[in-house]
Amino acid sequence: MSRQSRPPEGRGGLRLWPVGSVLALIFLASVVVAAAVFLTGWDLLGARGIERERQLTSKTVFELVKLSFGVVAGSGALVALVVAYRRQRVDEDDARREATRLHTERFTGAVGQLGEEPAAVRLGGVHALVGLADDAPNRAQRQTCIDVLCAYLRLPYPPEEDPERTEVGGSPRHVGLHEVRRTVVRLIRDRLRLPTDHPHSWQGYDFDFTGAVLDGGSLDHAHFSGGSVSFEGAVFRGSVVLNGARFCGGTVNFTGVRFAGGTTNFNGAHFSGGRVSFEDARFCGGTVGFGAALFTGGTVSFKGAHFADGAVSFRGAHFSGNPGSFRGTVSFHGARFCGAAVDFDRARFAGSAVDVGSADFSAGAVTFTGARFADGSADFTRATFSGGAVGFGQAQGEAPAGLVPSDGGTAPAGVSLPGSWHSARTRS
Repeated sequence: MSRQSRPPEGRGGLRLWPVGSVLALIFLASVVVAAAVFLTGWDLLGARGIERERQLTSKTVFELVKLSFGVVAGSGALVALVVAYRRQRVDEDDARREATRLHTERFTGAVGQLGEEPAAVRLGGVHALVGLADDAPNRAQRQTCIDVLCAYLRLPYPPEEDPERTEVGGSPRHVGLHEVRRTVVRLIRDRLRLPTDHPHSWQGYDFDFTGAVLDGGSLDHAHFSGGSVSFEGAVFRGSVVLNGARFCGGTVNFTGVRFAGGTTNFNGAHFSGGRVSFEDARFCGGTVGFGAALFTGGTVSFKGAHFADGAVSFRGAHFSGNPGSFRGTVSFHGARFCGAAVDFDRARFAGSAVDVGSADFSAGAVTFTGARFADGSADFTRATFSGGAVGFGQAQGEAPAGLVPSDGGTAPAGVSLPGSWHSARTRS
């Protein structure tokens, strides 16, 4: 009775067949159905013919009149049905248009508030935009609201504020603007904590924090499932918490991220499946914690990362592949350890290929005390030890390649190894 097809590019709305064509098709379909019912009844009753009457009785005439009126009434009912259906479709389309118009007006108002000077007005815009995302009639409109919130975090800081400062400016205006940013982060976290079947859950959507400056806020226990998450080129300073966050599947991109001060914690975070990239990341101040973080069934890359200052802890972290199906890969290929204190104490590399080839250990202290290298391979071949101290005290498992010469010689200068590794290589 109606047809709704994909509208041409740049146009929308409901498309319906002409009413005349619809009525003709409805009448034709009615005749076909009536004929089918009649023939089926004829066959079931076993009729062999129709008894003819040479003279019409009053009863027969009355039955013919009732049949005529029945046909007319049925035709009218079909017409009314078609018209009612078309009216319903038009009303639904009008309601959809009205909902879209209202959503657009609310969206425009909320975005306008984000551009206002007073922080209180911006806060109102943030909450209005989050409410719009929760009430969005479709996935695309919710994603648009999320994109705007992420874009707000990517906006540059006021020019009068030094971008290299790690503390919040003391003026009320600066404090207010930082509070707006923290509110955005908090509201995103709250929606990412909701289960996937919750109508307000934002799991499975894309989040683009490329180049954002995160100087505070918490994404702890947020669940990024599917989609893509990008912190490429972002700057972490102040106190940023991602403890217990879950990054499941998809792509997690921290390429070129800079940890410039303060404390950033990924303690207990879980990176599973997909690909996690910290390539070319710069650890140049403050404290970064990956304590008890879990990296499973995917590729983790710190290729080209630069550990220059501060403290980085992987204490108790667990890098593991999926036994029998996929072997994870952990790459520090070409990373530079030139001043930071990097702690891998009790970290576990199980079922993972660990590539530290061409890494440069030139300063600072890197410790693998009690680390476990099991069911995988660790390769320090071509790594350069030109300064600092690298300790593998009480490490377990087979000695990584490139640390103990095959002839049982000494380890590179500045590298301390468990005696069991020397003896095992000597016996072989």
